[in-house]
Amino acid sequence: MSREETMVKGSMDIDDGYASKSGSGRVGMVVIAVVLTALAVAAVTVPVTYFFHPDYLKNQSPEPTQAPPTPTEAVDDYMRVNCHPGWEEGTEAECNRRGCRYSAPVADQGAPKCFFPKNYGGYRMVGKEAETPSGYRITLDRIPSTPTLFDADIGRLILDIEFQTEYRLRFKFYDPANKRFEVPLDMPQASGTKPARMMYHVAFTSDPFTLKITRKDTGTILWDTSLGPLIFSDQFLQITTTLPSSNLYGFGENEHPSFRHNIQWTSWGMFSRDQPPGGDANLYGVHPFYMSLEEDYKAHGVLLLNSNAMDVAFQPTPALTYHTIGGILDFYMFLGPTPENVVQQYTEAIGRPYMPPYWALGFQLCRYGYNSLDRVKEVVAGMRKYDIPLDIQYGDIDYMDRQMDFTIGQNYQGLGDFVDELKANGTHYIIILDPAIAANETAGSYPAYDEGVTGDVYIKGPDGESDLYGKVWPDLPGVVVDPNQDWDYQVKNYRAYAVFPDFRKQSTQDWWTNQILAFYNRVKFDGIWIDMNEPANFVEGSTEGCTDNKYDRPPYRPRIWGNLAEKTVCMNAMQHRTISEKTMHYNMHSLYGWSQSSPSLVANERATGKRGIVISRSTYPGSGKYVGHWLGDNTSKWPDMHKSIIGMLEFNLFGIPYIGADICGFFQDTTESLCRRWSLLGAFYPFARNHNGLNNIPQDPASFGEEFAKDVRDVLLIRYTLLPYLYTLFYEAHTMGSTVVRPLMHEFTSDSVTWDIDRQFLWGPALLISPVLDEGTEFVEVYVPEGPWYVYQTGTQVIRSYEKTTVSMYTPMDEINIHVRGGWILPTQEPANSTVYSRTNPFGLIVALDDSQKATGKLFWDDGETKGTIESGDYFIAKYIAGNRVLQSTITDPNPSLMADLVMDDIKIWGVKSLVSKVLYQNVELNSLRWNFNQANMVLTIENLNHPMTDNIILEWQ
Repeated sequence: MSREETMVKGSMDIDDGYASKSGSGRVGMVVIAVVLTALAVAAVTVPVTYFFHPDYLKNQSPEPTQAPPTPTEAVDDYMRVNCHPGWEEGTEAECNRRGCRYSAPVADQGAPKCFFPKNYGGYRMVGKEAETPSGYRITLDRIPSTPTLFDADIGRLILDIEFQTEYRLRFKFYDPANKRFEVPLDMPQASGTKPARMMYHVAFTSDPFTLKITRKDTGTILWDTSLGPLIFSDQFLQITTTLPSSNLYGFGENEHPSFRHNIQWTSWGMFSRDQPPGGDANLYGVHPFYMSLEEDYKAHGVLLLNSNAMDVAFQPTPALTYHTIGGILDFYMFLGPTPENVVQQYTEAIGRPYMPPYWALGFQLCRYGYNSLDRVKEVVAGMRKYDIPLDIQYGDIDYMDRQMDFTIGQNYQGLGDFVDELKANGTHYIIILDPAIAANETAGSYPAYDEGVTGDVYIKGPDGESDLYGKVWPDLPGVVVDPNQDWDYQVKNYRAYAVFPDFRKQSTQDWWTNQILAFYNRVKFDGIWIDMNEPANFVEGSTEGCTDNKYDRPPYRPRIWGNLAEKTVCMNAMQHRTISEKTMHYNMHSLYGWSQSSPSLVANERATGKRGIVISRSTYPGSGKYVGHWLGDNTSKWPDMHKSIIGMLEFNLFGIPYIGADICGFFQDTTESLCRRWSLLGAFYPFARNHNGLNNIPQDPASFGEEFAKDVRDVLLIRYTLLPYLYTLFYEAHTMGSTVVRPLMHEFTSDSVTWDIDRQFLWGPALLISPVLDEGTEFVEVYVPEGPWYVYQTGTQVIRSYEKTTVSMYTPMDEINIHVRGGWILPTQEPANSTVYSRTNPFGLIVALDDSQKATGKLFWDDGETKGTIESGDYFIAKYIAGNRVLQSTITDPNPSLMADLVMDDIKIWGVKSLVSKVLYQNVELNSLRWNFNQANMVLTIENLNHPMTDNIILEWQ
């Protein structure tokens, strides 16, 4: 049977070049079909003769039944899909062996020399698609004439397409004959029925097989695999899709130079690595999720649920190509249509972000290398001397005895008493814990290790029986460490053997909890910082190296830094995928930090009996259910401030809104001017922590003197004033999946200028932060979107020469630009030097009127630390609305006992358009001494209301 005859036999109603099949009487069913058009047939220059074989070889690449077609058709530079991806460019001979074309680009020198010709093999359909309760199942056979790239090609695949909701679909390519690794993330499954309405249309061609997904209402093509071949071998999987525009965001964790990706032949690797930010390195976590903004302002997102080492290559078609070295191709698409909708739908699938305790939104202080408890006391005393807010003090690994978990070093004796004193004065304490456990201690001297051996909790070597040993931070007993020796000498001579807990085992989770509970009896910490959990290893693979195997040296090495086992454990080490199922570290590596997160949160909350916080260095989709994240070991240099904003925006896309960077930088000595500017910016990180590296100069806010301390205190007091608004944003993130820090593009999507902005950011929809990020300047170009907008400090409306313009704003060294968006009401509270005290202070409101003299807002409040308040309904919500010169509240969720002693004292109304002569409070005229109208700024201020928060408020101005 010829190719043309096969397609005719399998064809159905033609629809825009793709065949379509209507569901029997089902309204709005997505149409799936086999295509046949004259154009498609004409594009095939060499017909392929084949037969369908039910017993087709499934696990090996069959010998070609004929030579691959000679590529004769030209491929434009921007349409070239690289046939030799990875680090090496490849020779012409190798390119030809792969059945690809080799030629220099015509005009775009970034284009690859070795590229796939049009209609290059891949897979073709076997018969028709089969209808399933939730979608369709398609059987695919590898086209025998397709040359192999990396051998061990899978002969037969299954594609399951699931229509999960109106806005979410899943398409999954897998090997039906052999169970390959699948990520054990609790994702939505097929419901057994198709949604009544769907925003998407799915279609495909049969030979070679391609998949196309379009948005129904606009016809925009969201996913089209026809540009490059589908490749599915044992250790190399590839799929290419065109994009609807060049507006591409996401993927990580990397230090990207911009929030909107440059798609001009760039590639980014994803594989968890103990790697500080810098260059194009793959960093601590893995997030194979992107959002694309279409040209008509609608947005969609795509997750590849795969944890093996991978890279993604962009090209200006626009298109992207995934390469991964294991698992399956399991995609989830989210149709939005707004950017915020995409994030909400994504977090609905992977898990909503964790609700942090209120105190976790306060200012935090840490450094690696205090080296003694006395020094920590001095730093805390300096903060109190200048009355600088401090909600959390940290203990880095120097609080331990020889960097061993669950120990206290000689220089930190009395730590438990000190932490009790901290907490009595409104400051919480967070401890660091690394996963690696020292293994060179005398039997009985280190219970954490001994009890782990008894419980059989550690990752095994390739034999699956003996514990795998590496080296991380713990020092050997009885050695004198010379810090002046080079790194390799120290690792060889000072570092102890270490083992790595297998956190997917129930026995490991129980052991971890027991160790944390026991340590809590000594130090009443409030939260846990889990670090080095990629997992990091200071020797490659193990203390004995790795065996010669295809997993540590796969046939394809994605564009990641180093060998796979570099800085971590051997890829053929054995651990658990689930409680009972084992697999290789090759599959689980990038899931290690994720696997540690939930057990750490559970243990923390069992220890404290309250809602705690866990900060994790390594993350994966779904980590946000349990942990926050910081952006790693950055450097004290000016460009890293800008990079921190990009990182914050990306992790809000990834569903981890509790995010921030080390304020003033971790590596190298900071400078006073850099630290001052960074402290102003860092005051608006959701996770606001000043963290310093070993042997660097002190950079805590009190260390630079009184003037510096005052400037930091002043900006932190602004943060603390706005914490009720920030906390409400976290409530919305937790319950609806919204972003907390968001790019301007999310709120002003139809304004194309905002698509590239990543030097400014928003708290929610209403607070715009525009920092100075460059050295030696006191001016910053602030893009002011459609407004009105008001200066936070004064309530003055921003004057623009025309709509949607950039304003050059003078910004002295002690200031940061903060603007409030008209149309929104922000709840506030009188600040203090700790949330323990500010939470008892009076509330307030900032009412920023829009051009129609309207505004809305909301306040969420609970006790800030009890677990499950949202689930139990033990919280307070008030909604505020202003219009027609009236402000009033509606308490939708009253909680009299929670709010009994709290009042609202001051209200600021900005953007009033006419003079005010009278103010009525609860329908009674208010004494003129309690309100003031500033005609110059058109700001109405009401003070000393003493209004009970348990009562609704009505305020009128005439």
